[in-house]
Amino acid sequence: MRVFFAILVLSTVGCLGATTARAQTSFTASELCAKPDPQLIIPVGDRPGHALGLLHFKCQWTTPMQIGSDASKDAEDVETIEINGNVQRANGWHMTTMQSGDKVFVSYWGKETLKDGALVGSKGTWAFTGGTGTLTGVMGKGTYGCASSADGVRCDVEGSYELTVSRTIKKYPYHPQ
Repeated sequence: MRVFFAILVLSTVGCLGATTARAQTSFTASELCAKPDPQLIIPVGDRPGHALGLLHFKCQWTTPMQIGSDASKDAEDVETIEINGNVQRANGWHMTTMQSGDKVFVSYWGKETLKDGALVGSKGTWAFTGGTGTLTGVMGKGTYGCASSADGVRCDVEGSYELTVSRTIKKYPYHPQ
């Protein structure tokens, strides 16, 4: 019994010590988002300049995000905001459609600066939450920075990703001996 226990402990320690190296691939990309449509901003009423909002953006990747052999094409963002004077906090959900038709999903959060109620710029972090097709199981995270422009909002994105490999186990019929 002691030998069995010792083997069990040693094999468990060996398994805990073994690690699998995962290849993270870095990227940079840029997108241009049109002005939000729709945009719903509701004053909270407890103090001046305090409001909550819901925004929807349609975007085009001007410098595509490369994931594996696929490149980003267009995107949509849905964002909730809390405005406090010239600062707002944003939480959003982003969906990118790739050239192949596959999609990746992202959650993001950050701080935005306003001037006279208009967006000046924003900075924040993001993380992949999933994908479809060959991008199912994509993992990764990064940062973004955006600036207001005459034609909408320009964002620079950087980060890294990892594609997980799904394995199909072939089932063989049982052959009695």
